[in-house]
Amino acid sequence: MRTIFVCLCLSLSLEALVLSPQRMDAGVQQGTGVRISEEEQLKRVRRSWKWNRFYLYEEYTGSDYQYIGKLQSDKDDGNGLVKYVLSGEGAGTIFVIDENNGNLHVTRRLDREEKAFYVLKATMVNKRTGEKLEPETEFIIKLHDINDNEPQFSQEVYFGGVPERSDIGTSVIQVTATDADDSMYGNSAKLVYSISQGHPYFSVDPNTGIIRTALGPEDMDREQREHYQVVIEAKDMAGQRGGLTGTTVVNITLTDVNDNPPRFTQTLYQFRVPETSMHGTTVGRLQATDRDIGINAEMIYTIISGDGMDVFDVSADKDTQEGIITVSKPLDHEKKPSFILEVQVQNTQVDPRFTSSGSKDTATVRISVEDVDEPPLFDKVSYLMEVKEDAAVGTAVGSVRATDPDKARSVVRYSINRHTDMDHLFNIHPGNGSVFLLRGLDREESAWHNISVIATEINNPRQRSNVPVYIRVIDINDNAPVFASVYKTFVCEKTRAGQLIQTVSATDADEPLSGHKFFFSLAPEAMYRSNFSVRDNGDNTASILTRRASYSRLHQQVYLVPVVISDGGYPMLSSTQTLTVRVCSCIREGSVETCNPEAYSSSPGLGTGALIAILLCALILLVTLILFITLKRQRKQEPLIISKEDVRDNVVSYNDEGGGEEDTRAFDIGALQHPDAAAALEESAKLRRDVVPCHKLLYPPQQRAAPAAARLLVPPQSRASRHNRDMCDFINQKLLEYDHNSVDPPYDSLATYVFEGAGSVAGSLSSLGSASSSENEQDYHYLGDWGPRFKRLADLYRAEDGDFC
Repeated sequence: MRTIFVCLCLSLSLEALVLSPQRMDAGVQQGTGVRISEEEQLKRVRRSWKWNRFYLYEEYTGSDYQYIGKLQSDKDDGNGLVKYVLSGEGAGTIFVIDENNGNLHVTRRLDREEKAFYVLKATMVNKRTGEKLEPETEFIIKLHDINDNEPQFSQEVYFGGVPERSDIGTSVIQVTATDADDSMYGNSAKLVYSISQGHPYFSVDPNTGIIRTALGPEDMDREQREHYQVVIEAKDMAGQRGGLTGTTVVNITLTDVNDNPPRFTQTLYQFRVPETSMHGTTVGRLQATDRDIGINAEMIYTIISGDGMDVFDVSADKDTQEGIITVSKPLDHEKKPSFILEVQVQNTQVDPRFTSSGSKDTATVRISVEDVDEPPLFDKVSYLMEVKEDAAVGTAVGSVRATDPDKARSVVRYSINRHTDMDHLFNIHPGNGSVFLLRGLDREESAWHNISVIATEINNPRQRSNVPVYIRVIDINDNAPVFASVYKTFVCEKTRAGQLIQTVSATDADEPLSGHKFFFSLAPEAMYRSNFSVRDNGDNTASILTRRASYSRLHQQVYLVPVVISDGGYPMLSSTQTLTVRVCSCIREGSVETCNPEAYSSSPGLGTGALIAILLCALILLVTLILFITLKRQRKQEPLIISKEDVRDNVVSYNDEGGGEEDTRAFDIGALQHPDAAAALEESAKLRRDVVPCHKLLYPPQQRAAPAAARLLVPPQSRASRHNRDMCDFINQKLLEYDHNSVDPPYDSLATYVFEGAGSVAGSLSSLGSASSSENEQDYHYLGDWGPRFKRLADLYRAEDGDFC
């Protein structure tokens, strides 16, 4: 097998030697030339040997290409016909080969930290034919490391903490640095840690980078110094001279421990408090300091001695850690003007390592009670009084007493708060506080009365106080018993003597202490002639029994049974209650079949309520009918057309077009139906309803023949009628008036033709033209040329004037 021989050229020029693979590897590892003995030179190397590794130092800084080695084959006879070809990673750019002699060079500076080795391939071909003279051989170019990277810490700044007063050598934090150089080659990546700032408080382990305390507990006191800044260095080359260095900053904080007890800022505190201060009123604040912080500075205050231990309390303010003294019981300057307390303070969290007898502190507190003008003070918080309900007006119910607690001992005046006694049932003596009656009481109306009594100082009326007074009204036997309810009792017509028909009970408004005891009996006046008897059952009830076997509704429908009910009080009271018993017709089972109408709703026929409902519905229907008829009559109007013979029938039947397309107004022709009212409407009829007249009628009416346009309103068959004659006179009179008025149209049904508008094929049939024409008769024969639709109109206009009037 043919082989490419490779020569490694270093700084020393060496001959191209063929060595055994083991020997070559040893020479490569040393990175220097190898001197080969004569014995070794005489050995022949088989062509199957393969050279596959070159070594090159990184970061070459020379100006020329750096020589790596030489590729050579025994197929190269030196005749210039052999060409070396290089391929693989960086071939032609980073690495180049002299195709004639096989010299291998690198074109630029390489960095091992970017890429540690390159894999290339080489072969040899014939320049002329391009035929491969050797198979393609793979080899490696490996970069030797140099110390060109400084150590780098994982963080630019570290933060650590250690409790204060820790022992020497207590671990604080560990820092770590790394070096990008080859840790397998030399000492370029071997690091050593050292502390350049932070002496003498801390030290660092040179191999692990663990920072520890270097001073004892007495020197590491947070209250003296809390924060430290330590600078740590990491140097490669195992710390030897010429190595590269990296640094980092470590901020170390001493955490607090409870090694300082709280201390009062003063040994004696003095406060003043008014005697009227209520429960919980702040008297003063005690200030204590603690050099510790956080939970180690929380304090608790305690009153350990003094004459006011049960009068005052002390607690800690959670925000300021001050001791707050408050009032817990009422104060009285007259009884005790001052108090002395001894207050102790200590931490809530205690560290046993630092606990000693001096971990607590005490202070003396002197409190003076100030005298205040106080309102009167009642000798009781409330008063309970009793009075019988039959007590006379002016009877004393009880009394209250209040005194001025001040040294002045002002006189007190009493009164009743009338807002609590709106009915003015009670009054009080202003001097001695005796409560008495103003009006009589009734326990059955109100068993309790709650009033308020006011005590006021005479010298200072603004000083006043109130006290509640509860007055209980004691019951007396002043109400007789009555039936417990209204009984609806009946007896059947056919019954038997001694039949139970009702059980009655009683009630009493009084409230005896031993309970009610009622006695029932029949009234003496009915004892012998009564149809019923009363039997006392002994349990506050009584039974009503029949005395005979039959009763008749026809003879008597209702029986009244007087029952006497007595109570067991003192004095004994009684009342006579009347029980109404109705006679009913019953079936065999004893159920009521019928009674008189007032007895039971089961009787035949309609009840009173049903009858009232029926009558009310009938009344409503009658009123609705009357209203409907009234409205109907109001809406009813006189018909415009009475019969087919009416004069207006011509206008309606012929379906005249009226005023044309532009006329939307109409005229009231009701005057034609009432000719007797023509004279009264003469003045108002002269004016159009839709046109304001510009002047009054200038010419008096003259007698003239009516134009043919108006004649058509009167049918020929009604000439002899007096009614039609009146209408003709009325129409002729109106036509004469409007013939002399050039402004208003004639007041008839055909007057609207003047407003027919433009475009009508029939032209205008209005009689307005007659107002300006001569008195000669007009010729209407042209109407016959209008066709069959106007035949009736043409016949009417051919008639003589005398045919209408």
